[in-house]
Amino acid sequence: MKNNKTSILLVEDDLSLGQTLAELLDVNGFEVTWCHNGEEALKYLTNNEPSIIVCDLMMPVMTGEELFLKVRNFRKFDSVPFIIITADVSFESKIKQLQNGVNDFINKPFKIQELILKIQNFLKYKEKLITQSQSPVSNIKLKSRKSDFFEKINEIIIKNIKSDITIEQLAKEVYVSKSTLDKKIRKFKQVNVSTYIREIRLDYAISLIEAGEVNVDTLAIECGFNSTSYFSVCFKNYTNLSPKKYINQKIK
Repeated sequence: MKNNKTSILLVEDDLSLGQTLAELLDVNGFEVTWCHNGEEALKYLTNNEPSIIVCDLMMPVMTGEELFLKVRNFRKFDSVPFIIITADVSFESKIKQLQNGVNDFINKPFKIQELILKIQNFLKYKEKLITQSQSPVSNIKLKSRKSDFFEKINEIIIKNIKSDITIEQLAKEVYVSKSTLDKKIRKFKQVNVSTYIREIRLDYAISLIEAGEVNVDTLAIECGFNSTSYFSVCFKNYTNLSPKKYINQKIK
């Protein structure tokens, strides 16, 4: 019997494949909503929350990757599994999607049984998580919206650690205005946006040192600083130790 617990959002621009998948998923007992592109899917998601999203990677109007990144910016979809369908089997493509946070992907061509089993496994896992979340103890582990917001910002900065990400770009990534971003960071972190980005880079440098990196030039490059001297000055101001002294302290 169909119900909301087994609702699937299928996003596929190929009419033949989309029709086939929709029919086969329907036959297997799922309630399927088929959208033909990412924009259509976003409109549907405004008022609906499917149990799982199955989406093609390469589509006109909006790619599957773009749709996934937009969906994950909404907290209510955090627990909705997202499966990418792709004909690109390259290692780089797979790694990129996994780094983005996609739950799984299926390479074309594939058998419907593979998709059905993956969907069923995700739904069982999701149901288990929901059951656990209803325990009073689990409430202790719930994160605030403020925490979620800064985790997202940190994730974006780390993802672009080697590039000179601007305040405008960062604000765009989290779907807020530049002024709103600046106000939030000043309010909760007591620093401006530029300083916050720099401190995240320096924390990343410290984590690299902890992992065994001892070359200061490499640290500067890996953390997105334009020069080793500027990196050293910033690092000393942040930790009260020069990078070399900090490294020597760690390897003793």
